[in-house]
Amino acid sequence: MSVLAFPAAAPAPADAPGLPLGETLERARRVIRQEAAAVAALEARIGDEFAAVVEAILAGSGRVIVSGVGKSGIVARKIAATLTSTGTPATFLHPVEAMHGDLGIVGTGDVALLLSRSGESDELRGLVEYLGRMGVRLVAMVGRMGSSLARQSELVLDCSVAEEACPHDLAPTSSTTAALAMGDALAVALLLRRGFGRDDFARLHPGGSLGRRLVLRVADVMVSAELPILSPDATMRECVVLLAERRGTVAVADAEGRLLGVVTSGDLTRLMEREEHFFTIAVSEIMTRHPRTAEPDHLAAAAVGVMERHGVMALPVVDAGGRVVGMVHLHDLMRAGAV
Repeated sequence: MSVLAFPAAAPAPADAPGLPLGETLERARRVIRQEAAAVAALEARIGDEFAAVVEAILAGSGRVIVSGVGKSGIVARKIAATLTSTGTPATFLHPVEAMHGDLGIVGTGDVALLLSRSGESDELRGLVEYLGRMGVRLVAMVGRMGSSLARQSELVLDCSVAEEACPHDLAPTSSTTAALAMGDALAVALLLRRGFGRDDFARLHPGGSLGRRLVLRVADVMVSAELPILSPDATMRECVVLLAERRGTVAVADAEGRLLGVVTSGDLTRLMEREEHFFTIAVSEIMTRHPRTAEPDHLAAAAVGVMERHGVMALPVVDAGGRVVGMVHLHDLMRAGAV
């Protein structure tokens, strides 16, 4: 059996008719600046027309049908996926395939979101005509407000850009970034209007690390047996033993189990540096009062965030009455997939 061999790509010749590397990098930085400016310009366009689009989608009894061709089609697919994952059922419909049988997915209660940089895409014309006959509400996301698609649509979102980041002002670059950002803004606005929360998000994302982060609670990870707890009059001699045995954090609580403070291995190190005879010192003199805590029903990911912001490795877990019911450690949270 013969095997096809493909020659390795030849390096560019030293006298290749391109820009020098230094100027190329500066042009690349300019792309980032241009696209950032294109997205920033959208903020001023979030107004009455945008609000009307949000309310039109909320009022619809069906799905959002998102469509576009070329690069706009790729952006449309992403917008449809984002809408669906944030509580607004949506589907991508290719305008060409729509004319060959896929129109069957469209219902009269749907809202169509049609993307086109020029607003003159031939492939969209047949779809627009059919959707109009069905009474489907049309929303255009276009780069030209005076385009045919904008005129035929009930509502229009302006995604125009001053220029493409492409040096020839041809390849869709800034325009697709702007359309993507407008789609994200729309999805988030709908999420907020629906009151779509973390639990709803977890319900739609049960698999993978994202699902674990959204459903995993502190109670699922915390240590609740043989907790390292001392009374405030206990000595540092007792505390040293617990710090060594129970992973470097000891809770100090009153007779009813209410948290008063914590002592950590770091506290012990600092104490040893300044006090030669420290074993008889009461833990109440060393403890950090009003420490950061977690509650059993808090998201485990939120506990990780508290630890990262305040540079601690463990948090005492307290109930509604402030009583210590557990201890949650960063390493356990990491193993459980909370980060």
